[in-house]
Amino acid sequence: MKELVKNFVEKIKNAKTIAIMGHKNPDGDSLCSVVALARLIELNFGVRPVCVYDGNVPEYLDEMPLRSWIKYYERVDLSQVFDLAIVLDYGTPKHIGGPQPIVDNAKFVAEIDHHKNDVHVGQLCINDDGVIATGQVLYEIMKTAQWKYDIDVLDLIAVAIITDTGYFKFVKSGRVMQIMGEMVDEGVCLRTLFEKLRNKPRKAVLAEAGVASRAEFFYKGRLAVAIVSHADYKYLDGRGDTVLNLLGSIKGVEYIALLKEQKDSQIGISLRSRGKTINHIAEALGGGGHDMAAGAVVYDTLENVKERVIELFKGE
Repeated sequence: MKELVKNFVEKIKNAKTIAIMGHKNPDGDSLCSVVALARLIELNFGVRPVCVYDGNVPEYLDEMPLRSWIKYYERVDLSQVFDLAIVLDYGTPKHIGGPQPIVDNAKFVAEIDHHKNDVHVGQLCINDDGVIATGQVLYEIMKTAQWKYDIDVLDLIAVAIITDTGYFKFVKSGRVMQIMGEMVDEGVCLRTLFEKLRNKPRKAVLAEAGVASRAEFFYKGRLAVAIVSHADYKYLDGRGDTVLNLLGSIKGVEYIALLKEQKDSQIGISLRSRGKTINHIAEALGGGGHDMAAGAVVYDTLENVKERVIELFKGE
């Protein structure tokens, strides 16, 4: 880690222009890690990186510190060649949440992640698939490099960890709790952050509740399948956490599959498990993710995708 961080610091020092991006439809870990790193670079190197996203940002992240720093890629000058492009929390290259030319044309590319990446986009990789969130990796980089930071950085890293651990439900080790304790001691208020995250518009909550009420159940109720129509999709900001949480609280349900009709013949899939590994199912669909939270995007009809997902769960 020390040698990787040393090299990373040198690349930042030598860069006059920097772009940072996470994955498409950024969640709390992706967006907050991107913005936290941008703030760290500004504080320690005097350069404000360009933060880019693609897809939709969940409205519950609207009250996060420095939210305005991250821009939809169409509002960014894509003709610019950046000295350094940094990709965080991306999982697989096709899920990068920024125009590919930014990465392809950059003079140097670095990546920071906590997913298993079989194909790396970075020439410098600071990855740890043994931790729960990219925000946790970023915290360790910050401490190793002895960077100065402020409360905005700590709040952003805290939200990255809170959201990717499912409010600490999926914690893998005591280290992440130790990090949270250290940040609380330095001023992070968990209650305030939790309240800021309770920030969904009424239409989104009602749409998700309606989707959950129409769910179907298979294999003696062990698999719940819910469908987000294209009409409802615009209210969910590309996600559907309420649906996943509601269905996951039903007794007997072990797996949840949320199929989102993003466009004609483009179906986003979110998979959740209450205890068993399911990322192999996401991989079979061309996606990936974590052991118990994974996803994919499949280009086919909704009916075909639904049948395929149900079939893949047959032996589980």
